[in-house]
Order: sequence, then structure tokens, then C-alpha cells
Amino acid sequence: MKQYTLSKKQVSAFRRWLYEEECSSGTVGKYLRDIRDFLLWLGRNPITKEAVSQWKEKLQRSGIVPGTVNSKLSALNKLFGYLGWRDCRVKYLKIQRSLFRSSERELSREEYARLVKSAKESQRERLALLMETICATGIRVSELRYITVEAVRQGRAEVRLKGKIRTILLPSKLCRKLEKYAGKQKTVSGEIFVTRNGKGISRRQIWAEMKSLCKKAGVAASKVFPHNLRHLFARTYYRACRDVAKLADLLGHSSIETTRIYLISTGAEHARQLERLNLIC
Repeated sequence: MKQYTLSKKQVSAFRRWLYEEECSSGTVGKYLRDIRDFLLWLGRNPITKEAVSQWKEKLQRSGIVPGTVNSKLSALNKLFGYLGWRDCRVKYLKIQRSLFRSSERELSREEYARLVKSAKESQRERLALLMETICATGIRVSELRYITVEAVRQGRAEVRLKGKIRTILLPSKLCRKLEKYAGKQKTVSGEIFVTRNGKGISRRQIWAEMKSLCKKAGVAASKVFPHNLRHLFARTYYRACRDVAKLADLLGHSSIETTRIYLISTGAEHARQLERLNLIC
């Protein structure tokens, strides 16, 4: 069995390669954290397929959900593929497709409205607009930098990620709000959502600011995170149009199967659908 030793130089080269492949900063950060966790567990032992398999078993025993285990294995497999250590890669856990998701994590339209209202009442206009922008367009947090003064004037944003270009249409009402906000901030060009230093807002900062609204808005913290706004957009759009292929294009998904995950209903909604079948005599 082959044994390998990972150097800091190799990890740095892998990090640069991920950015060259146009992975988002969030994705790169997650990969590096998962790799670091594996190395801390491994200690001074060499990297072998057996060691990776043992780590996989350890993650399962610790009670981590299968999807999270697979995401951690994905980071290692990506690294091993880059280094040519293909004999170290392990198989992912097989996960049966879920028919419905827990209502504890699904953000409703009413809860979203309360979050926006709470932000406005707290004089946090930037946060309120940021949430409205994600929810009204379905863009990723990493794509917020494409919401510029120029894009607002044109009513559309050109998003360029992973070698793909897609056009995001901006609702006219949102454009008017964003243009007014940019004027108040004296932002004449470039990104609209920036810090006082003129830098783009980080994913972590957006996450923290949204979480701070939970108590005032009366929304469970488990439902409040940026990506859930994208899920709400997807569900709302699909209920209105029933076109999963068009929705996949809007979200920038290369696979419709990924889009379908966004459309899984809650257990309560699934139960109501079963009741409407009226199959009990």
C-alpha cells in the first residue's frame, strides 16, 4: 500500500489551483478546512487509503449526517486527484434521495418578510436590501459582487463563474431600491454591497448579520442563513412557473437533479399532499 506525506507547499499549490478552476472563496475555504481537520486527526501518520477509510468511519461514528461526511470526503478526493494520489481516494456514502426535508430548516415567505422588516426597523438598510436581492433573484452569496451600479442601471447582471456566463434579470422595483441606496451611499460605480472600506461583504459577515435578526424577527436560527433565501426563491419560482429546466438555468445549475433538491417539500406539506389523494375509503 502506497504511503504519502502532504507538505504545506502542496496544500498552497492546491489552493491556487482551486482558484484557477474558478471555485468560489467559500468552496476553497471549506476544502481547506476539511483537509486541515483530516490532517489534525491523522497526526504524523502517513496518508494511505486505509487511513482515509478509517477517517470516513470515524466521521460516521461521530454522528455527522451522511451528506456532510460526503462533502468532507469530496475535499480529500479533490486534493488526491490534483496530486495524482488516486489510490487514496475512497467511495462516498450512498444516500437515498429524500422525499421531503425537515420543516425546522425551511424558511417560509412570511418568516423572510419578518426578517426584512426587522432589518429595516433596526435601521440596517444594507442588510434588508441584500436579503431582498438574493431572494428576488436567486443568486449565490458569492455572486453579490456582480450587483453593481452599472448592472442596476441596465436591469441585469452578467455573472461569470466557473467558465460560465449567465444573465440575471433584476426586478424593476429592486433596481429602484438599489439605485436609491447607492445614491445615498454616494456609490457611483462598481459593487453596491460593500463595507465602509469599500470592500465586498464576506459570506461570514452576511451570515452573522442575518443571525442577529432571529430574536427580533421571531424566526428560528436554524432557518436563517443566506443560502436559504436562494432556496425560497427556487420554491416560489417553481410554484409560479412549474418549469424546472428554466429554474436550473436561473440558478446556474449544470444538472437539473441539483435543482430538484431545492424543490423538496417539508414533511408537513408532503402529508397534506397525501391527504388530498383521498385514497382511504
